[in-house]
Amino acid sequence: MNTKQNSCAREVDREFFERELASFLPERIFDAHTHLWRADIVLWSLENGAANVGYTEYENLMQDIHPGRSTKALFIPGFNPNIKEHIQDANEWNAQHCAADPDCRSLFFVKPEDDPEWVRQEVRRLRLHGLKCYHTFASVKPTWQAEIPDYLPEPLVKIADDEGWVITLHMVKSRAVADPGNLHWIRHYCKTYPNMKLILAHSARGFQPAHNLEGLPQLKGLDNLFFDTSANCEPIAHQAIIRIIGHKKLMYGTDLPVSHMRGRSLSAADSFVWLYGDSPVWGEKHLAIEPILIGLEHLRSLKWACWSEHLSDSAIEDIFWNNAAELFGIG
Repeated sequence: MNTKQNSCAREVDREFFERELASFLPERIFDAHTHLWRADIVLWSLENGAANVGYTEYENLMQDIHPGRSTKALFIPGFNPNIKEHIQDANEWNAQHCAADPDCRSLFFVKPEDDPEWVRQEVRRLRLHGLKCYHTFASVKPTWQAEIPDYLPEPLVKIADDEGWVITLHMVKSRAVADPGNLHWIRHYCKTYPNMKLILAHSARGFQPAHNLEGLPQLKGLDNLFFDTSANCEPIAHQAIIRIIGHKKLMYGTDLPVSHMRGRSLSAADSFVWLYGDSPVWGEKHLAIEPILIGLEHLRSLKWACWSEHLSDSAIEDIFWNNAAELFGIG
């Protein structure tokens, strides 16, 4: 694993990788959901990591969870999601560092009030490849219960259709892809705008896999619908996509910086919780558990999903490289 100064890996992470993941992880990886950022416009920092994370720092950090592997990426702007004034800086930073590698791609962050024609011109100017939205900019309160058009208005989807762009969507609402409103708008956008490619982040935000089992059958047959696995540590969330939709629609993602925090997501009741390194849960009876990097927990969940679905080595390579390479036009 990476021993450079900005490595976040500890010995427990290195041991975990060799035991659980070394024989599973393919040699070539495309990270379909990850973030770059400037330290002055984000809320987070990494354990022993770089303050500013551009292309070079990203490559180094990936060696914590993909040691010895080549990783390309779809970069998403990282910034404080409550401050609109940071968005332009984040988009410019992303574009600058994406340009360092012809096999990487990058998204343009949009607000619901953005003029679609201005968005078209900015994405072209920066030579980016699609859009990213987020619920915190919706005008409804609480934004966690926003309908998709509240933070991804239809005129922006139409522009993406005109241009053949991708859109990465982190849907909200308490039941995620099982919510009737989310299902309606996903189907409507995909059917109405077939030249737009919609990526549902975090395995359809299936941190509670029961939501995927309930909702995904209603999304079958949408050719322009895809999923990234980013930071979801529940194997059945990925497995449901593989079995119900098909493995060709699933792409691996790290969600850096989340990948380099410690802990995991955990389904509970009809929802989920996040356990972090400072959560008071890591001692149980005679045990003292040292939490590992979320990116490693996530990779193990994906390994278990692939094993449960009896995927071949070539199908696993599809999830980690080929599906994204085809979607993003990478040779």
